Amino acid sequence: MRLTRRAVALATAAIALPALMAATGAAASASAAADPAQAVTAGTKVTAASPAAAALAAVRPAAGSGPAHPVTAYVANFYSGTVTPIRTATNTALKPVKVGSGPRAIAITPDGKTAYVANLRSGTVTPIRTATNTALKPIRVAGTPYAIAITPDGKTAYVTGGKSATVTPINIATNTALTPVKVGGAGAVVAIAITPDGKTAYAVSNPGYSTVVPATVTPISTATNTALTPIRVGQGPDAIAITPDGKTAYVTNELGEHVTPISTATNTALKPIFVFPPAPDAIAFTPDGKTAYVTCIGYRGSAVFPIDTATNTAGKPISVDAQPDAIAITPDGKTAYVLSYDQGTVTAISTVTNTAGKSISVGAHPSFIAITPNGKTAYVFSSRWRTVTPISTATTTALKPIKVGIGPDAIAITP
Repeated sequence: MRLTRRAVALATAAIALPALMAATGAAASASAAADPAQAVTAGTKVTAASPAAAALAAVRPAAGSGPAHPVTAYVANFYSGTVTPIRTATNTALKPVKVGSGPRAIAITPDGKTAYVANLRSGTVTPIRTATNTALKPIRVAGTPYAIAITPDGKTAYVTGGKSATVTPINIATNTALTPVKVGGAGAVVAIAITPDGKTAYAVSNPGYSTVVPATVTPISTATNTALTPIRVGQGPDAIAITPDGKTAYVTNELGEHVTPISTATNTALKPIFVFPPAPDAIAFTPDGKTAYVTCIGYRGSAVFPIDTATNTAGKPISVDAQPDAIAITPDGKTAYVLSYDQGTVTAISTVTNTAGKSISVGAHPSFIAITPNGKTAYVFSSRWRTVTPISTATTTALKPIKVGIGPDAIAITP
């Protein structure tokens, strides 16, 4: 995800574009997703996520009321200023949709009708009607839009404002920005996640490499759009994700070498969960919420840690390829897919045995991964090769890459 490095750029200088490229949450945003409101399937970053996030909608349509549209993956292309729709049934790219400058996060409403794209360089959010893949009038928000999440009822989107230390709510019915919410703490607001009941959004403030200024997470009441008391977390927070039951939020602290659980009932930080190799980055939950999987991009090796959410204890590390930058878990909860930014690979991990399978190549510098709602296909984009690689989850094989725009930086999939 490298959100810490991007937070430094946002907090201390004009936007440094190369530092803003490789995400996840998140997303998410995703997203991650995890990245995702949080990227439940993609690992939220929501993913960071991407990302954070970029995020998949946390709430699916009711049984029997399936989407009226074909399932589509939307890829935000940072340098092209476009979004590429991909039909997941055929793995074909459709005509790119022109959005604002520097799209770097995307989230889709729970009904799948609208995708919201955060345009970092133009300071706007562009809604896209998924039925026609047409962009609507951009919405001006505060600061530099960095991450986005949507409430489970689909009524409000929350957009982080980077170094402006704000979160802007957007009324989805009218596509109008409401009064920005000033969050506590210092540094760039780099990630956001919303509880499954939609009552609280949690915004992550990252002061970068500062050892003096504390990093925080600010709860925001979605009923009143007011910020509550900031919660102190570890140094260099990268991503935040919330358990499916909504009881606990987990924050990965890349520089603090631990994960901070937060009780959403009391908005207090619990005992930190230390991991080694250090530098926890992306996070995703199994659908039953019993296990969180955290990628660690440590300087003494790379690994994925399973965390028992009942006891908040880390299990034995699972070795993977270098720089595991994003993670997503299939809807059946049986497999976690971890990408390696340095090696250009994806590794499948069995959640039953917590063992890693053989890595597969997906192109240089993969930055995010998202999985379709039916769990049949994972999508990984490569920023360097301007491609998205579909992976068949049945066979764990990479399919033919799909060409997209310049600098793919986020992905979200309709319900």
